[in-house]
This record gives sequence, C-alpha cells and structure tokens, in this order.
Amino acid sequence: MHQRVHTGERPIICSPCGKGFTRLDNLRIHQRVHTGERPFTCSQCEKGFTASSSLLKHQRVHSGERPFTCSQCEKGFTTSSSLLSHQRVHTGERPFICSQCGKGFTRLDSLRIHQGVHTEERPFTCSQCEKRFTQSSDLQKHQRVHTGERTFTCFQCEKGFARLSNLQIHQRVHTGERPFTCSQCEKRFAQLSNLQTHQRVHTGEKPFTCSQCEKGFTQLSHLQRHQRVHTGEKALTCS
Repeated sequence: MHQRVHTGERPIICSPCGKGFTRLDNLRIHQRVHTGERPFTCSQCEKGFTASSSLLKHQRVHSGERPFTCSQCEKGFTTSSSLLSHQRVHTGERPFICSQCGKGFTRLDSLRIHQGVHTEERPFTCSQCEKRFTQSSDLQKHQRVHTGERTFTCFQCEKGFARLSNLQIHQRVHTGERPFTCSQCEKRFAQLSNLQTHQRVHTGEKPFTCSQCEKGFTQLSHLQRHQRVHTGEKALTCS
C-alpha cells in the first residue's frame, strides 16, 4: 500500500465522481462530500466536519493556537499548508501559473480568482457605480471608496485604513519590521512589491519602456518622470 505513494497508483475509485485514492479509509472520508455526513462536531460552535483532522485544525480558531511558525519572520499559522503558502512570500515562489497569461500565484485559490479576469465573469456589482467584481469580498472593500469607511485603525497613531492588509503594512513603520529580504544582497524591505522592484537592480530588468525613444526603466514613476523630456511638462514644485 505504501508503494502507491511512489508509483502514484490510486486503485480505489469513488463511483459518484471518479476520484481515485490509495487507501479505502481515505475513500470513505471523501464519500462524506457526496452524502453530506459530518460526524465530527466542534463543541464550541457546533460546526461539523467530515474528518477528525479537519475538526482539530478548526479548533485552533477558538484556542488561538498557531503551532506552525515561519523561520524568517516568526509569524504563526494554524496549519502547515498555510505556513507553506506564506513562505512563498519570502522565497518569491509562485507555483500556480495561469495558462492564459502566464501570471504566477502563491496559492491555488488566488489563481482561480484571477482566472475570472479572462472569463470576464464578475457576478458582484457595486450599486453606486456599477463596477463589477469577481469576489464579494472585493466588492465590500471597494464600497469603502464610496462610504469613506476606514474600519482598520492603527493603535499607535490612529491612522485609518480601508483594508486590513494596508494596516498591517503600515504597522511596519512603527515596528521597523522588514520581512522581505533580497537573496542577492540581503537588503530588507517592508513590502513585497518594494523587494520585487529592487531585484531589478540585480537582474537588469526594465519593464517600463518609453514609447517615444524606447528607453527602459525599472519603475513606472521613473518612466513618467522621463516622459517630461519629450512633452516639455515641468515637474510640480513647492511654492
């Protein structure tokens, strides 16, 4: 039975959906997806689960236990899979590739959401401006543009943010945390996007090209500044 791990053989087949398994007990757990059976129940919130391992992971939501810790930034996670996904932030690995445009993602669910860009499926519509979104969570975030709501507040300086991710990035101003490290020169950055821009110093990549003279730049802001040479536009100066 163990050798199937190496051979990839999955001889035990689920009759409703055709999915294969190496072990009979794995098939029995899987079949609960079709029957709706959830024999493992959380004593705190009564949510049901198909497997005891899933219940164990869920209970960490209530206990606050985060047994899986990132060796780079010491952030804790409730599951090993969440830690693995997070570590790609540091390594830059993006194993989930869009077959349409080649864009890479750290998580499979992020790829699936992105694929809506190509299918043009955007089922969530803003009632104010009719802008459409692939996810309801993106619509909710967008609606704060209209309401001006800034639900996430920095406890240090009381600055408000519309998104939790923006607050978390901002807080690094106070903590001095720089979790993103360049593998070439070990320079550290507070944001992944800043690391990616910096890495172009080493790779020589210049993705922003002037349409007039074809000169390349590592950053969009540098291209925009350069284009004033052609337009004659003067930079804004302090009065």
